[in-house]
Amino acid sequence: MNKRIFSLGLLAVAALAATVSAQAAPDELRVMVHSSFSLPKPMLAQFESQSNVKLSIIKGGDAGEMLNKLILTRAQPVADVVYGIDNALVFKAQAAQVIEPYPNAAMHGPASVALGHGMVPVDYGYVNLNYDKAWVAKSGVPLPKSLDDLTQPDYRDWLLVQNPATSSPGYAFLLATVAGLGEEKAFEWWAKMRANGLKVTKGWSEAYNTDFSRNGGKYPLVVSYATSPAAEVFYSKDKITESPTGNLFVKGGVFRQVEGVALVKGGGQRAAAAKFIDFLRSAPVQTALQTSMWMFPVEQTTPRAEVMRHGPEPTAYDSLSNEAIAEKGAQWVSRWTQVVLK
Repeated sequence: MNKRIFSLGLLAVAALAATVSAQAAPDELRVMVHSSFSLPKPMLAQFESQSNVKLSIIKGGDAGEMLNKLILTRAQPVADVVYGIDNALVFKAQAAQVIEPYPNAAMHGPASVALGHGMVPVDYGYVNLNYDKAWVAKSGVPLPKSLDDLTQPDYRDWLLVQNPATSSPGYAFLLATVAGLGEEKAFEWWAKMRANGLKVTKGWSEAYNTDFSRNGGKYPLVVSYATSPAAEVFYSKDKITESPTGNLFVKGGVFRQVEGVALVKGGGQRAAAAKFIDFLRSAPVQTALQTSMWMFPVEQTTPRAEVMRHGPEPTAYDSLSNEAIAEKGAQWVSRWTQVVLK
């Protein structure tokens, strides 16, 4: 009898140990992100430890490229959650049925911006023109005061943009031109810019880090972000106090970009995904993303990083209705391709 009780006791202990071991195994969460996703590694490690979640970060390239990859793999989703779809791409994502509403989106506190449709906003920024201060000063040519100025001979071979078919900032800038100039005048402007030496790259990294004159290229004006001058100061090896680049805010050349996080349709690990979504809206992340991803926090109580004074928000920007983007965005990209590249 005692031997039987002892054996049963061993079985119970073994079963309990197996249960604890199973509970201790972290859930693997596949997170698709764009190439600019860059939170501090210790912060991500702490999240994994506290949440019992193992993050598998999948870099999908530029936001536009990332969305295209989700569309191509929607029959067999390669991710459970996606971060980096913005207000210019959310309707394409919805139409392609690659995202689904996060049921607890309303539980998060009020944000300074919104995405809607079950997506949880995480950060926002502005796509606009950056210029190389030293190059412009040396040229002796004053900064253009409008997009129309850029079509003049003095500004030939100045402007560097990203392809809106593959680049999120490129698409945002195209939308800004349509919003600020009107559809017909916008494409007339693009045609003039093609004739005036416009350079097109696939994505932001190639444009900013290779072809922008600040980084060894020959183009002094590039489509980038309002926070890029602040990043130049932050990463400078010489601890500079003024940025070598500046923002050029002109009508038709500024677009407010709102990025969010969403569930991937057909993905799994919903409980772990919910933890990650909450994490992106937490105070530590909202503070850190300012100097790691160079975006503004959506949580209104988050203090601004001191270096952000070098990349202030514009006082005005051009926008389109969600309905207009959903209805005509793809047509504008197709038309842009015909006007600029064909």
